[in-house]
Amino acid sequence: MPRVCWYFQIHQPWRLRPYSIFDVGNRHDYFATDSSLDFDNETVLKKVADKSYRPMFALLEELLTEYQDFVFALSFSGVVLEQFQEFAPDLISSLQRMVKTQRVELLGETYYHSLASLYDPPEFADQVALHAQTIKSLFGEKPNIFRNTELIYTDQVAKQVGQLGFKGMLAEGADQVLQGRSPTKLYQSPNGELPLLLKHYQLSDDIAFRFSQRSWASWPLTADKFEYWLTQPFQNDDIINLFMDFETFGEHQWESEGIFPFFRELIKLLNSNQAVEMVTPTQAVTDLQPVDIFSSDTPISWADVDRDITAWVGNPLQHDVINRLYSLGDKLQHLPKDGAASLLADWRRLQTSDHFYYMCTKWANDGDVHAYFSPYQTPYEAYNNYNNVLADLLTRIE
Repeated sequence: MPRVCWYFQIHQPWRLRPYSIFDVGNRHDYFATDSSLDFDNETVLKKVADKSYRPMFALLEELLTEYQDFVFALSFSGVVLEQFQEFAPDLISSLQRMVKTQRVELLGETYYHSLASLYDPPEFADQVALHAQTIKSLFGEKPNIFRNTELIYTDQVAKQVGQLGFKGMLAEGADQVLQGRSPTKLYQSPNGELPLLLKHYQLSDDIAFRFSQRSWASWPLTADKFEYWLTQPFQNDDIINLFMDFETFGEHQWESEGIFPFFRELIKLLNSNQAVEMVTPTQAVTDLQPVDIFSSDTPISWADVDRDITAWVGNPLQHDVINRLYSLGDKLQHLPKDGAASLLADWRRLQTSDHFYYMCTKWANDGDVHAYFSPYQTPYEAYNNYNNVLADLLTRIE
């Protein structure tokens, strides 16, 4: 029977406070803690918690209790776990209860939701290890499957992920790589190094982006309609990977649009449907055999219509700050360990990919999405603010 694999990503960055050129050399508190700001980190976390995390966590706990066949996967950046612990510790308790059911798989990723896999492999390995230690400490689990920041994939990244001991990896079912093949099969990286689960982006985006879009030909999306889509066209060895941001529920798709009742009814239907099985990523890579190689030397991701990495490295502004940021790694390695802890922490928080996402200069539909997430009026404002912070960090290191 076809299998359905649910995976949800939870992440919030430490957003920068307004930081002018006159602050360089004088202030080293980079991250927004002023409640008068719309993008104060505590304010944002609590808002999203009320709209998305708490109601969806409560729903997931209910569904786990009610439907024994319901399973799913979660991953969360280390920086959002820091914010949960500081601003909303009840969310940690809820996650711990869900994990204890043994039907929620936790995935590995970079602690800082960074681009280190592309720019600094040793730093990438360190962040993955730090994330795994945090997951073990909070939830008693060791991740077996890896999800890179924004599903960024290259063959070289897959090779390193395999060397780090993971048993599988998620990736985007990008058309430019599949070239007509189906994303509903299990693939493997070159030389059979790592099983790969590919996001079915059309079906995933039907929920994540199109659910409340009244101009969409299939609106309104109902649970029985979506269940039909998941069962009718697929074969016994198919795996339909529905990967999306957790904030889809309540933040991107509002409660008033009916996203929570939709999901509840969909899980009820899938649980009672004998023609489909819900599985975790580890179950999928254990039960299925890879059918082909999925190979890309060029980075792909789940972002934007191009499904590449131009959301973070698509213009000179982004290239400038990213190259200078990662060039500081060698300098930090040579500092005395007892004096470098705060510098290392700030350097790593500045690696969070959101900072570069805010500098994206794409327009049209992609630009609208970037503007929705950004606390800045323009990409140039984001660049200037980040550039000033980076200048101060460099003076501290030197």
